[in-house]
Amino acid sequence: MQEKKQMPLIWKIAIGFVIGIVLGFVIGPMQQSSTFISNFLIPLLDLIGKIFLGLLKMLIVPLVFASIITGAASIGDPKVLGRIGIKTIALYICTTVVAIFFGLVLGNVIQPGVGLSIEGAAGEAKAAAGMVDVLMGIIPVNPLQALVSGSMLQIIVFALFLGVSATLIGEKGKAFLKFNESLAETMYKMTGIVMKFAPLGILALIAVTAAKYGPAVLAPFAKVIFAVYLGCALQAIVVYSGLITVVLKKSPLWFFGGVKEAMLAAFVTRSSSAVLPISMRNVQENLGVSEKVSSFVLPLGATINMDGTALYQGVCALFVAQAFGIPLSVGAQVGILITATLASIGTAGVPGAGLIMLSMVLTSAGLPIEGIGLVAGIDAVLDMARTSVNVTGDMCVSAVVARTEGEKF
Repeated sequence: MQEKKQMPLIWKIAIGFVIGIVLGFVIGPMQQSSTFISNFLIPLLDLIGKIFLGLLKMLIVPLVFASIITGAASIGDPKVLGRIGIKTIALYICTTVVAIFFGLVLGNVIQPGVGLSIEGAAGEAKAAAGMVDVLMGIIPVNPLQALVSGSMLQIIVFALFLGVSATLIGEKGKAFLKFNESLAETMYKMTGIVMKFAPLGILALIAVTAAKYGPAVLAPFAKVIFAVYLGCALQAIVVYSGLITVVLKKSPLWFFGGVKEAMLAAFVTRSSSAVLPISMRNVQENLGVSEKVSSFVLPLGATINMDGTALYQGVCALFVAQAFGIPLSVGAQVGILITATLASIGTAGVPGAGLIMLSMVLTSAGLPIEGIGLVAGIDAVLDMARTSVNVTGDMCVSAVVARTEGEKF
C-alpha cells in the first residue's frame, strides 16, 4: 500500500498565515460589537500565539549553548575558529552598513515624514544602553546568571570559551563535549516536534496582529511602511542574492527556496532568537551548510547581525526628523549610519527590541526622542519585515562563510 504523501510544513505554515490574515481582518472591525470576539476569540488566539512563541523560546538557551560548544569544539583549532569568527563579523558589519545606506537613501527619496502632524504623538521609550555598557555586557561575569536570564552575547562568549577549552584539554574534555553534542541533537529533535504546531501558532499570531491594526489603521503611515519594506526587499534581492551568486555560484532561488520556512517564521514571530532553531535546520538540511559553521555563525548572527533593524533605524530616523521639521545634513546622516551600525550589534533578537535601540540613534542625531511614540504605533508591522531580513542575512552569511571554508553544496 502506497504511503500517502504529506503536505510540506512550509505550505501548512503559508496556509495558516493566509487564514490568519483573513480572519484578523474579518474579526477586527467586529470587536466593538461582539463580546464573543473581544472577550473570547481574540484572547484565545493571543494565548495560542503566546504558547507557540513560548515553546520556541524554550529551545533557545540550551540549543545555543550546546550548539556553540559543539561548533567551537568541532572546528578544533582555535586559529580556525578565529578565522571563521573574523570572516563572520566582517560580513555582518558590511551587510549592516549597506542596509543602513539603503534606509537613508529611501528615507530621503520617499520622505515618509513630510506633511505629518505629530502633536500629541509622543510615547515612552526605554533608555538605550551606552556603547561602553553594551561592550561590557558581552563579558559573562556570572555565567549561570547569563544562562538563566538568556543574555545571548554572554552565553555565546562563555560557550565559545568552554568549547575551545574542552578541546585543548584533549581526552579529559571528550565526555563533556559528548554530552553537549547529545544535548544539541536532542534540541534539534525537540525543534522538529515544536514546529508541528507552527501552522496553528502562526495563524493565531498573524490573526491577532491583523485584527489589532487592520488595513485602515496603516493608511496614514503607508509611506514609512513602504520605505522599510522596499528597503528590506532591496537588501534581500541586491545584497543577499549578489553574495549567493558571486561567492557560491548558485541561483538566489536555490537559497531563498531553502530558507523560506525560517523567513516566514521570522516574519510572523518577529523574533530572530525564537526562529534560530528553524534557521539552523534550514541551512543544514536544505542548503547543506555544516553544523560546524552554522552552529557558530547563526547564534552569533541572531544576536549581533540586524540588517533589517539597522535599515529600519535609518528610515525611521529620517521619518522622525521630517515629521518634526528638522533638517539633517549629510554629516548628520553619516553619524546615523555609524551609530545605527553599532546599535544593531547591541540589539537583542526579541520582538520590538529595535525600538529601544532607535532611541540611541535619535539621541545621537539630536532628534527628539518623543519621535519613538510615532514609530511605536506601527512598529509591529515594521518589525515583521526587518526581522525576516535579519534572519535571512544570518543564513546568507552562514552559507558564504561555509563556502569560503571549502564546503561544497
